[in-house]
Amino acid sequence: MATSNSTSSIFFLVLLFVTALSRTTPDASRTTFLSVPSSIQKTLNPFSVDSSQAVKSLKQDENVISTSSSSSLSLQLHSRVSVRGTSHRDYNSLTLARLERDSARVKSLQTRVDLVVQRITKSDLKPVEVEFQAEELEGPIISGTSQGSGEYFSRIGIGHPPNQVYMVLDTGSDVNWIQCAPCADCYQQADPIFEPASSSTFSPLTCDTKQCQSLDVSECRNDTCLYEVSYGDGSYTVGDFVTERVTFGGSASVENVAIGCGHNNEGLFVGAAGLLGLGGGALSFPSQINASSFSYCLVDRDSDSTSTLEFGGVISPDAVTAPLIRNSKLDTFYYLELTGLSVAGNLLSVPPSAFKVSDNGDGGVIIDSGTAVTRLQTDVYNTLRDEFVKGTRHLPSTNSVALFDTCYDLKSMKSVEVPTVSFHFSNGKELPLPAKNYLIPVDSSGTFCFAFAPTSSSLSIIGNVQQQGTRVSFDLKNSLIGFSSNKC
Repeated sequence: MATSNSTSSIFFLVLLFVTALSRTTPDASRTTFLSVPSSIQKTLNPFSVDSSQAVKSLKQDENVISTSSSSSLSLQLHSRVSVRGTSHRDYNSLTLARLERDSARVKSLQTRVDLVVQRITKSDLKPVEVEFQAEELEGPIISGTSQGSGEYFSRIGIGHPPNQVYMVLDTGSDVNWIQCAPCADCYQQADPIFEPASSSTFSPLTCDTKQCQSLDVSECRNDTCLYEVSYGDGSYTVGDFVTERVTFGGSASVENVAIGCGHNNEGLFVGAAGLLGLGGGALSFPSQINASSFSYCLVDRDSDSTSTLEFGGVISPDAVTAPLIRNSKLDTFYYLELTGLSVAGNLLSVPPSAFKVSDNGDGGVIIDSGTAVTRLQTDVYNTLRDEFVKGTRHLPSTNSVALFDTCYDLKSMKSVEVPTVSFHFSNGKELPLPAKNYLIPVDSSGTFCFAFAPTSSSLSIIGNVQQQGTRVSFDLKNSLIGFSSNKC
C-alpha cells in the first residue's frame, strides 16, 4: 500500500513539473540587462544640438548617394532632433509632451476602427502604372519625436525638379499628402511649402479616376477631385487630389503617385511637410508602386543616427517571423497573429480572444510606426505588469508618470537585471525584447518606467518604442512580418 502511495506521489510531482514546463519558453533568456548610465546619457542628446551645423551638413548630404546593395540606393541624412533640437527645458517635459501626443495618436487609430467596424471598405484600386521597380527604392529614416510628432520621418523629393521635404512615415495611413501653396491654413514645417506651379509633373486628378473614387471622403469641384482626411484626434488635411513624381535619394523616382495637395491642414505633424502612407490600402505608397515587400528600422527616438526605409528585398533568414493577417473591414492596418506574452520565460494566462480580430472587424493586434507605446487591453496589461513587477521587486519603485503606472528610481544603479518580455506568435515563434525597449527613462535623473500601457479599446497596438533597433519587414506577398535585431 505504501508503494502505491509513493508511486502516485511521484506521478503527481512529474505531472506538475511537465505542466510547469509547458507554460515556460526554454529558448529565450529569462532575464536581460539594462545599462542605466547609457540610457540616461541618451536623454541629454536632444539638448546638445548645434542646429546651424546640422542644417549645413544636411544640405551637403542631400545629393550624396551611395550604393548599399546591388539594387538599392542610400542617402545620408540627420534626425529631426539633430536638425531642429527641442524647445522643451528638460527631458521630463519632453517625455510628457510625447506621451500626450501618443495618446492622441492612439485615439485616432481607435476612432478609425470604430468608424469602419460596421461597414466594409469599398473599393479596389489597381496599382498605378510606373516605370520603376519597387526593389530599387530606398530612403533613410530619422527620428522626429522632438518636432511635434511621435512618428518617424524620411527625406523625399516631390515634383520635378524635386522639392526635398521631410515626410512622416505612417503604417497606419493610406493617403499620401503634402502641404501646398496657397495655404488657407498650414502648420509650421522645416522646409518651404510646396509650390505646385513650380513642378512640371503636377497633375490634378479628375473626379472619375479610380484614385479619386477610392478616397473615403472626396468631393468634386469643376471636375477636379478634392480630398479630406481626418485622423480622429482633431488632425486633418484638405485639398486637391493630384498625381506627382516622388523621388528617393536624389535620383530614383516614381511617376504618377496619387498624393493630396493640402491647402488646409491642422494637427500633430509640425516639422514635416506631409505624410507618406505605408498602410495596406489601395492608395498607400506601397500599393501604388505594387511593392511586394518593404521594411524599416526605427532608430532610437533620441538618436541623431539614421537608418533606412526600403522597398523590396526579402526577410533576413535569422528574423523572427509572424503571420500577417488582414481585417476584411479595414485594409489599412497590419495585423499580427499574436497568441501570447511571456515574462521571464513564463507564458501569461491570457485568453486567445484578447488578440483576435472579431467577425465584425473589431479587436486584434496591429503593428504601427506612429504609435510610441504598446497598448494592450486592460486585463492583458494588468497581467503583464503584475508579472513584471514580481520580477523587479529588487528595484526601488517610485511614483507613476503620466500613463506609466510602474516606475523605478534607478539613479544609484549602473546595470539592472530585469525579466525578459517576449511576444509569441501563432507560428510558434518568439520575439524577446531588449530591456531598453520596455524599461525607458522619463527624465535625466534616473526615473525609468515600464513602457506598456492599458487601453479600454479592443484594439491592441505594438508601438515604435518596442520596435526600435529592429528591422521590421513586411512581406506582403507571403503575408509575413519579420523582426531582425540589429539590422539597421
